[in-house]
Amino acid sequence: MDSLIAASARALAAGDALGALKHVALRDDPPALALRGIAMAQLGELLRARELLRCAARGFGAHEELARARCVVAEAEVALAERDIGGSPRALTAALATLEAHADRANALQARLIAARRLLLLGRLEAAETALAQLDTRGLSASLAAVAELTIAELALRSLHVGRARQALARAQEAARQARVPALLAEVADMQATLDRPAARRLCADGEQALRLDEVAALLAPASHTLVVDACRRGIGAGVSIGMGVGAAWQSLARRPILFSLARALAEAWPEEIGREALIACAFRTHDPDESHRARLRVEIGRLRALVATLAKIEATPCGFILKPLDGRAATVLLPPIDGEQASLVALLSDGAAWSTSALALALDASQRTVQRALAELEVEGRVRSIGRARTQRWLSPPLVGTTAGFTTILLLPATLPME
Repeated sequence: MDSLIAASARALAAGDALGALKHVALRDDPPALALRGIAMAQLGELLRARELLRCAARGFGAHEELARARCVVAEAEVALAERDIGGSPRALTAALATLEAHADRANALQARLIAARRLLLLGRLEAAETALAQLDTRGLSASLAAVAELTIAELALRSLHVGRARQALARAQEAARQARVPALLAEVADMQATLDRPAARRLCADGEQALRLDEVAALLAPASHTLVVDACRRGIGAGVSIGMGVGAAWQSLARRPILFSLARALAEAWPEEIGREALIACAFRTHDPDESHRARLRVEIGRLRALVATLAKIEATPCGFILKPLDGRAATVLLPPIDGEQASLVALLSDGAAWSTSALALALDASQRTVQRALAELEVEGRVRSIGRARTQRWLSPPLVGTTAGFTTILLLPATLPME
């Protein structure tokens, strides 16, 4: 390593991206290109950063596989910041194997963290937990340890393991203090604040009650003895075992909107009955029902009754239907912190990053056309904005939407609980 490369690397390690560029700005050899790419990424020029890192990776010879692997990891991290999450992770996996073969623990850990954070963005929580279980932060830098603990805390929050999240955040805070990196300290503080913000609303006889994440977990736990119709994740459950496994008393209705509307209406009316006309208006969006609507209602109620048979009975009355939870449970409705059909889309955009339509579609497990229609509606309402055009178009939400608005949208993120 020559003196300029070493000086540039030291500047980057200290967070001085401009200083690093001054040493290598006029050089096009692979090590200099790699350092320039990392510096541009730190300055927010992500597109240019990826170009430089790709050039650097191509420039290293066959005997320099370790350097090339480090470039692949750096480019993967930039891609994650760009929310370019649709590509194959094959290159990152190969780079990880190379790094581990050369005992480069720091960059190997970085590669594992990138893979886990990508899985979190995609809502694949079980896979993310598997990836994080292989982390070993012993002997690594404080800043890297802080990032690892933050990722562990995010997974715990999205799985409603609030106690585990608090422990990981405490470790992240200590590591961030040792690293003396203001950005890491700010990220820890922001995540800690999510624990105290309302995450959902519970529909009560007296109106609505704001709930924090720990209160949501308590409501879903077996001890609450409550049948919950969850409008955040579009399902119905009772005594759900919060965790990475499948909840035995959980029925997802995310892909059955009519059945979910009926379940919600029945729970909102509980313990009273609800009339057939009200159910038809709720499920079929019509206030002028005829015999065909009544016949369809009987069919849909029959389907719902079969799906929730282990949780509750739905009995017919002279005027309508009534929900009767099993084992004497009470029934309640858990509402998201923000209303609207596009709440999950807004929740994703509230992370402050610029998302492409394809990445949003991938994270939401929806078609790009569906996401485009939703974005167009939100743009008309002034809730999102776009930058760029065509393939470079990206979407952002205004700052007042999301975690800065006094609540956390973490329950609205895709697959927050893998209970399907």
